[in-house]
Amino acid sequence: MKQLKGTLAGHNIGIMYWIHFFGAISFLAPVLTLFYTERGLTASQILIVLMFWSGAVLIGEVPTGIFADRFGAKVSFLTGTILKMISLVILLFAYEPWMFFLYSFVNGLSVTFFSGADEALIYDSLKESGHENQMDQAMGHIQAAGFISMIFAVLFGAYFAKDLQNEQFILLIIMGLLFYLVELFLVLKVKQPTQLTSYRENPFTQVKSGMKVIKDAPQLLMMFLNVSLVFIPAGVVYEYFDQPLMLEAGLPVYLIGIMYAIASLIGYVASNSIGWLTRTFSRILLMNITGALAVVGLLLSALVSHSLLVILGAFLLLRFVKAVRYPIYSQLSNDLIPSNVRATTLSLLSIIDSVLDLVVFGAISIVAISGYNNVLIGSAIIVLIGTLLPIRKVEKDIVIESAEQPSI
Repeated sequence: MKQLKGTLAGHNIGIMYWIHFFGAISFLAPVLTLFYTERGLTASQILIVLMFWSGAVLIGEVPTGIFADRFGAKVSFLTGTILKMISLVILLFAYEPWMFFLYSFVNGLSVTFFSGADEALIYDSLKESGHENQMDQAMGHIQAAGFISMIFAVLFGAYFAKDLQNEQFILLIIMGLLFYLVELFLVLKVKQPTQLTSYRENPFTQVKSGMKVIKDAPQLLMMFLNVSLVFIPAGVVYEYFDQPLMLEAGLPVYLIGIMYAIASLIGYVASNSIGWLTRTFSRILLMNITGALAVVGLLLSALVSHSLLVILGAFLLLRFVKAVRYPIYSQLSNDLIPSNVRATTLSLLSIIDSVLDLVVFGAISIVAISGYNNVLIGSAIIVLIGTLLPIRKVEKDIVIESAEQPSI
């Protein structure tokens, strides 16, 4: 990203890199599911925790997308970071299921203040600097920051909480709060692209314009469904069961942190290689290949769960898939969305994602009663459906002109 030095895009990408570095830190991540079970949650209740998170996203996506389009990314990020800190305080004192549900809801709501707004900020900063074709590389670079910070966080978290004692969990949560304070100060350095600073459309007009973008480019919706139906089972659901899978296959708790660190290193390398990957292979081909790899990883985890090597291999494979798909999707989707309603449009799409979350989590919570294997097989089937949804590139100029055409 050296060619962006001194530009608005270069500044915001640099700031977002460090915001993501500190914001992605979770010392509790390598033992989160074990933390839940130690405090009394069952597998089904853990999935209900996820459903509360998705419910918050469903409720908050459009209002926060409008909020970001009207008041700018900086204000949106500040609000989201404060809510994220509040959610951790709730988690600190959570011992009853309803407190975990409340924590998850507030945490999910905090994410919506970043969802869409971060992509909108970066794409419009690149556009103002004349480099919008580098969106996937920019998002890969920013995403890589989270992998670097997580290498240290998961190593420390897994080793420190190896005895699964309550005092250990509490200290890890408090440490996370301190790092989020740093994130809060970094958000103040974000600069808003000039083309959006005076936008004050009626909120309903914003939503209507966002819906028109999706209507005029149905391939945008198809692409989003492809990404979501792969990410939800292979990313979100799997990450809540990989810890018990590794434990049952014979891996000690403190080594889980090492596996998370290796996965973060793989994610870092993959994220920083997005530019090379997209120059070597078409973006659509990469989306199809990574979707197929996700199916393989889930099926291997389900059918050969007794083999530690297979479980660890599948775990690393799925983390690689997650690292590669999002930046590529970000480029393909943002090419189709006009600047003035970018955050709102992305939020409208995220509503669909939240509905899919609730459906997938609800269905899988039923089969979770009969064991992890059925959860993984069900997840593999959903990922296969998502991967089979066709993706094709659409000429963005047609969509943008249509979306920005004045109403008669």
